[in-house]
Amino acid sequence: MNEWVRKPGKQFFPLNKAQRWVMIVAMVVVSAGAVTGFIFGDDPESSKPSKEMANDPVVQAYVQALEIVEANHVSPPDKFRMAREAILGMLHSLDPHSGFYDRREFSEMQDEQSSHFYGIGVTVNQRNERIYVLGVSPGMPAEQAGLRYGDAIIAVDEISAKDWTQSDALKHVRGEYGTTVAITVERAGEPKPLTFNIKRDEVPFPSVRNSFMIRPDVGYIGLTGGFNQETSEELSDAIERLKKEGMTSLLLDLRDNPGGLLRQAIQVAETFLPRGVEIVSVRGRDGRYQPQMYRSENSDPETMPMVVLINSDTASASEIVAGAMQDKGRAWIVGEESFGKGLVQTVFRLRGGTGLALTTARYFTPSGRLIQRPYDNLGIYDYFYARREQPQTGRSSSKTIPATAPAKEAREGDKFYTSTGQEVFAGGGIKPDTEVKMPLENFKLRDACFEFARLLVAGIVPNFPDYKVKKLDSGTRFRTSEIPLPDSVLAAFKDFLRQRPELQIKETDVARHLDYVRLRIRAEIITAHHGPEFAGRFLLENDQQATRGLSELPKAKQLSDQARLFSRDSSKQ
Repeated sequence: MNEWVRKPGKQFFPLNKAQRWVMIVAMVVVSAGAVTGFIFGDDPESSKPSKEMANDPVVQAYVQALEIVEANHVSPPDKFRMAREAILGMLHSLDPHSGFYDRREFSEMQDEQSSHFYGIGVTVNQRNERIYVLGVSPGMPAEQAGLRYGDAIIAVDEISAKDWTQSDALKHVRGEYGTTVAITVERAGEPKPLTFNIKRDEVPFPSVRNSFMIRPDVGYIGLTGGFNQETSEELSDAIERLKKEGMTSLLLDLRDNPGGLLRQAIQVAETFLPRGVEIVSVRGRDGRYQPQMYRSENSDPETMPMVVLINSDTASASEIVAGAMQDKGRAWIVGEESFGKGLVQTVFRLRGGTGLALTTARYFTPSGRLIQRPYDNLGIYDYFYARREQPQTGRSSSKTIPATAPAKEAREGDKFYTSTGQEVFAGGGIKPDTEVKMPLENFKLRDACFEFARLLVAGIVPNFPDYKVKKLDSGTRFRTSEIPLPDSVLAAFKDFLRQRPELQIKETDVARHLDYVRLRIRAEIITAHHGPEFAGRFLLENDQQATRGLSELPKAKQLSDQARLFSRDSSKQ
């Protein structure tokens, strides 16, 4: 069985006999499809429920309610939306991570798991309520067609992009291999919109988004793109390359990593843990699933000192890695408390290429702690987005559970101990060894810096022709000193703000956050010149969590020295 441990909770495989009980939930889904045709295609025979299912009282009540709404509601109902929301509501009454995925979502998830998708190779996001191109991948169709940093997307296939989110834009830009998509953009300095007809191709979707030597002897690996089928291989390749460049210590970045394939999380963890050392255990409902414990099978693990960076969006499979590193004393954890998702979803394949994701198990770190945050009596929004305002409960519990206690006994607030004797708690996510909170992003100021830099690199800000970018140069190594930001550029930025009062940025805001303004404008210029990867490297130089992580490497070295002892008595664990 191949579980999917990710914040949204997605993984797909066929239903087996031992899991037939889940069909009691899917029954309503199938019957809804038979009535509306919204999910399983237009062929009524292909979506027709069995006689037993059609006679079920729950199904009959749902169908009757749907028919009454369709016949009597003041507006013609959107049957697709009604049925989908009904299914999601039903599943969300179980837990926040159970869900339903239609055919398109299923296809996208398969692509994501295989480390690629079909698109044009462009990074887009929202700035000032518009969708902009923030980067193009070297050699991909978008770059070859001529899309550039700063292009504002105003339509895709003649469909207006007004009020689109990033997700909306990606859904329209991606598509089937070899098909053509028409991207209409507004480009700074061009009097009329430009339309590019671009043929979709396979686009890489890597887990390792960045890797380089951050110091002469310290490597940085940004494993921020989730856990897919090639994650452990990507990590190994990055480690080998950086070791050849002189790496003797590692900064592993798991921030914003939402998770992914459980098997890959285990393989990433065992890269650093010797044979026999426990990585994670998985326990389902009593009597339904056999508990499973996963141990490292690596007889030659990496032993270099390592700091792992996490934040509140480090979730699921990435928490398995961080939890194993912490519980086994293998790495020093720096950053903010992780998301706290200790649930495993099994996605059962339904008719028409759809999937039902159901939470079937919980996972536990090697010390025995469950890190799942409480979700009872919480709405979906509060659970996913308002967690930072929620009080951290359970930290004052005096109940201590030895590491050898059965994992199923772990409850929120229970105390455990790592291999090095450090106290850790169940519930609430992975708490870092060194906590470093990042300042909240000033989105208005960030977007204003982007709008200005967009004009600057287009060469239309008076008196600054040297900042114009003619072509992406992704292969050039650069020093940040090569992109200066003199006071004259800041003065031009202030003039720009006076001409754009709708941005709602005052000159006093600039004066109060001058270092941030310099940082953001330079990062945007670097993005335009060299791409998002190089901009990410530049931003790390001013990243408080990364800087603190580097300073904690001596503590990580002490842990790595102790980690060498694990292989001597791993058979006892």
